Amino acid sequence: MSYELTTKQITDLTALRHALHETPEISGEEAQTAAHIAEALRQAGADQIWTGLGGHGVAAAFEGKAAGPTVMIRCELDGLPIHEVSDLPYRSQIDGKSHVCGHDGHMTMVMGCALALARRPARGRVILLFQPAEETGRGAPAVVDDPRWSALKPDYVFAIHNLPGLALGTVGLCAGTACCASRGMQIRLAGKSSHAAMPEDGVSPAGAMAELMTALPALSRGGALDEAFRLCTLTHCSLGEPTFGIAPGDGEIRCTLRCVSDATMQGLIEEAETAVTEAAARHGLEAEITWHDVFAATVNADEAVQLTQQAAQATGLAVEMLPEPMRFSEDFGCFGLDGATTAMIFLGSGVDQPQLHNPDFDFPDALIPHGTHLFLNLITQLLEA
Repeated sequence: MSYELTTKQITDLTALRHALHETPEISGEEAQTAAHIAEALRQAGADQIWTGLGGHGVAAAFEGKAAGPTVMIRCELDGLPIHEVSDLPYRSQIDGKSHVCGHDGHMTMVMGCALALARRPARGRVILLFQPAEETGRGAPAVVDDPRWSALKPDYVFAIHNLPGLALGTVGLCAGTACCASRGMQIRLAGKSSHAAMPEDGVSPAGAMAELMTALPALSRGGALDEAFRLCTLTHCSLGEPTFGIAPGDGEIRCTLRCVSDATMQGLIEEAETAVTEAAARHGLEAEITWHDVFAATVNADEAVQLTQQAAQATGLAVEMLPEPMRFSEDFGCFGLDGATTAMIFLGSGVDQPQLHNPDFDFPDALIPHGTHLFLNLITQLLEA
């Protein structure tokens, strides 16, 4: 049995995508988006629906006629705190928030699977997961830590992320690592303020900050995204208060660490922490380090890559094996760490398409049937054979 979308269903899905685009909600705030999705899944006739997963996550089960594996198709609920620059008739109606990463399109493709799954699989079951808080890296771990995860636990998990720069509708695949590991490092340095006329009576973080603003980026290694690749990017610095009368007593640095593997990341963390503690000690400061937006590396399983290649062929889509992983991160890697066979699939959104997170990005509607049918052919291979 094969699954197909009708012309009317594609038209309805396009309207859904535009409605989602108009009303973006950022990570951790996706309550209305989740409610919209849950109602659409009820109308599609899902056998069971879970809400409030790991925050605002929503999942739906479509049960097969016989026992078999659980195949999960995952997408993201959240938008971004970016003001959209667009004259689209369906542009964001919420100032300062937008779907300029394409999660509106990802949700729509997965909802397309729900419509097609009115014809249940021959065996096993399909779980459609609409995951919260991908942009902060908190969503996937929170879903896996949810007490109800054991009822959903999949054997296979697939996700699609659209990719500007790749020809429209071309499937991009990475063997092994698909997205880098990354994490945000927040460094607070505390000394003692003083009058600006007598700075010697205080303990300023300025010297340590000057050292670290050179030392941390110097931890970067390599250009090619291989096992040795490490990147430390300064993203924010602040020193004292914006006055002229106070010699500062506190400062803050933020930077992002990025590596191809989790093992390499651990080594970079240790070196960065050492650089901070040693600089603080030299200057008589107290240092506090906290970690934010923690993403494990996303690693594709060989079996999942092969299945995707076959599904793309069945869908009539070209496949391009990408020479190296993406520098950006995805919390999708959490599902592989939980034991599932996973693949993050990239689907080209156009060579001249604005980049992800650009204020003028818009997910191409033409990808909706391509991505949906790719997912459906993966389901066919695993649950209809």
